Amino acid sequence: MRVIKLETSRLLLRLLQPGDGEQMEVLINDHDIASTTLTIPHPYPKGAADSFIQYRMEVARKGGGYSFGILDKSSGSFMGLVGLHIDKTHNRAELAYWLGKPYWNKGYMTEAAERVVRYAFDELKLNRVWAAAMTKNPASTHVMAKIGMRHEGTFRQHIKKWGVYEDVAYYGLLKEDKG
Repeated sequence: MRVIKLETSRLLLRLLQPGDGEQMEVLINDHDIASTTLTIPHPYPKGAADSFIQYRMEVARKGGGYSFGILDKSSGSFMGLVGLHIDKTHNRAELAYWLGKPYWNKGYMTEAAERVVRYAFDELKLNRVWAAAMTKNPASTHVMAKIGMRHEGTFRQHIKKWGVYEDVAYYGLLKEDKG
């Protein structure tokens, strides 16, 4: 598999690798992160990150998507994850992400997400990128709006997380929207 590294002014985005599991588990084992994502459990099971990384490496090898570790360029610290889940039939991808709490409210996720979306359009030649977030997570929908995604609708009580029905806002961006 080819090496994919994306850069921004402050960040290095590179495909997840086996050594990321321990740092990933430290950050992701947080109630506030898990409560606003559909598939992240809390507490996060020990060793689950390694299984996730192996799975996403296989998906990347087959071209079905890419999960990038977000690293601080200056320190090399692992900060979170941003990924694309590709639907080749429709030439589109879902953008998904999470960021460790110490890095919140500093613009890192907006920077990372914008770079990955640019990669999706410029390198992967996708036509559409979409993302979704629970409405109780306005920080996530703000990231989507800041990178140019348009609100396309809100599905009321669309998912059930920890026994509670949650509304989900959907955002999308077309290649033609980027000019």
